[in-house]
Amino acid sequence: MSLTERKEVYTYEDYLNWPGEHKIEIIDGQVYLHTVPLRIHQKISGAIVYQFSNYLKDKKCEVYFRLGVRLPSGDEKSVKEIKTVVEPDIIVVCDKSKLDDEGCKGAPDLIVEITSPSTARIDKVEKFNLYEKHGVKEYWIVEPEIKLVTVFLLQENGRYGRPNIYTEEDKIKVSIFEDLVIDLKDVFNY
Repeated sequence: MSLTERKEVYTYEDYLNWPGEHKIEIIDGQVYLHTVPLRIHQKISGAIVYQFSNYLKDKKCEVYFRLGVRLPSGDEKSVKEIKTVVEPDIIVVCDKSKLDDEGCKGAPDLIVEITSPSTARIDKVEKFNLYEKHGVKEYWIVEPEIKLVTVFLLQENGRYGRPNIYTEEDKIKVSIFEDLVIDLKDVFNY
């Protein structure tokens, strides 16, 4: 497929065969091109992954960054027909049956997206709705420009409740674990 060829609905097969060096995500069959992460984006991601990795050592859950996540709608006849595949900045997966050589199939327990000016709308609207719909228990939106983290927790009704908002001086108690606290001083230390 060429970049000029347009389809109405894109699938995981298109994701796997996308030409050139462009990285993409597909949400409900629509393509979103990835931008190259800025240095600050990488630094924040590394600081968060470091804290999760230290905590998760010798535990059943695993943390990954930029891993493909396939979110099937349930009506696909094969994996290649899945119309949603995203690459969140960070995911935590506690059900290892969701992990395979190609990434994660199904909702991770926790997702962190680090915004940039070009991705903020997608992270705050498209992905917010997507992750809520698929049952991601905890969703973080990190905004480097203003050193702010917004955390959404999935409620019993399957919807995200009122967000908790944290600044660079705060610590976040991770809801999916009993005793993990992420110190934002270390995250926003740049």
